[in-house]
Amino acid sequence: MNNQISFSDMEYANRKRKTRRDEFLEIMEEVIPWEEMVDIIMPYYPRGERGRPPRGAEIMLRMYLLQNWFNLSDEGVEDAIYDSYAFRKFMNVNFLGEEQVPDSTTLCNFRKLLDQNGITKMFFDSMRDFLDKHGKLMHGGTIVDATLIDAPTSTKNETKSRDPEMHQVKKGNEWYFGERLFVGVDAGTGYIHSMEVTAANVSEVTVAHQLIRDDDEVCYGDAGFTGIEKRDEIKNNPHLSKIDYRINSKKSYRKNPAAAYKGINWDAYIDRQKSRVRSKVEYTFFIIKRIFHYHKVRYRGLHKNRTQGYMLCTCANLFMLAQSGGIRVSR
Repeated sequence: MNNQISFSDMEYANRKRKTRRDEFLEIMEEVIPWEEMVDIIMPYYPRGERGRPPRGAEIMLRMYLLQNWFNLSDEGVEDAIYDSYAFRKFMNVNFLGEEQVPDSTTLCNFRKLLDQNGITKMFFDSMRDFLDKHGKLMHGGTIVDATLIDAPTSTKNETKSRDPEMHQVKKGNEWYFGERLFVGVDAGTGYIHSMEVTAANVSEVTVAHQLIRDDDEVCYGDAGFTGIEKRDEIKNNPHLSKIDYRINSKKSYRKNPAAAYKGINWDAYIDRQKSRVRSKVEYTFFIIKRIFHYHKVRYRGLHKNRTQGYMLCTCANLFMLAQSGGIRVSR
C-alpha cells in the first residue's frame, strides 16, 4: 500500500476534534491482530494463477469489517469508503497512485470465501484461545443469554415468501420474526467464549448446554432458562448435571410481596445478587446491537447469519479488550 501523504491527509490532521467514528476505527486498528487473521485466510485465498490478480487479503478483510461494524451492503460500503476519509484511512487506500477501492463484487466473493470455509469461526476460536492464553478468561462460571434479531418480513422478492429458516415468536405482548442469537459469556470477565444462532422460535433452554464449557462449575441465566437442570441433555451428561444453575426466577413473588413476606424479601434479594453477575452479558449485546448496529439480519438463511455472528462476537471481544487496556495486540 502506498503510504505517501496527500494534501487531504495534511488538511485532515489539523482538525480540531476527532469524531467518534475516528476514535472507534483507531481503537480497532490497534487491537486487531492483522497478521494472525491474514494467516488464517491465506490457505483458502486465491493465488491468482488464473484471471485477474486478486486484491490483498488484508485490504479485503478491512473492507469486510467495515461492512459488519456499520451494517452496510456491498455497494454501500464501497460508496462509504469513497465518501469518508476515516474509512479510506482505515483501508489504507491512497488515490494518488493507481490503487482503488475493491468493488462490491470482489467483496461479495470474499464474503462467500469466509462463509464456505468457516473462517469467521476460526477467527472466533483463535481470539478465545488468545484471551485464555493471556489470562483474560477466568473459567469456572458461564453466563448464558439470548437476544432476538429481526429479519425482513416483506414478501416482495422472487419467491414471494419470507425466509423459511426464520420464524416468529411472541415475547411479552409483541410478535418478532427473525433469529435468536445465543452467547456464552465468562462470568468473571464478560468475554464471549461460545455462540450459536437459531430461529427465533427455538426455546432458550434447549440450546443452553451448547454454551457451557467443560470446566464450568456454575451457570447463570435469566428466567428463560428456568428448568434447565431437568433437560435430558443436562441430566444425561455427567459434567452438566453437577453444575450449580443459578437461574433468575420469574418474579411471580413480586405481585404482592407484602402479603407473602414479613421483613426482607429474600427471594428478591437473591435474584438481585444473581443479576449483578448476569448483567455482564448485557454489555456484549449492547456492543453487537448498538455499536455494531446489528439489530436486523442482512442475509437469508441461518448459515450466513451464523458466519456474521462469529465475526461480530470476535470483534466484540476485541473491543472489550481494547477498553480494558490490558493487552496491546501489535502488528
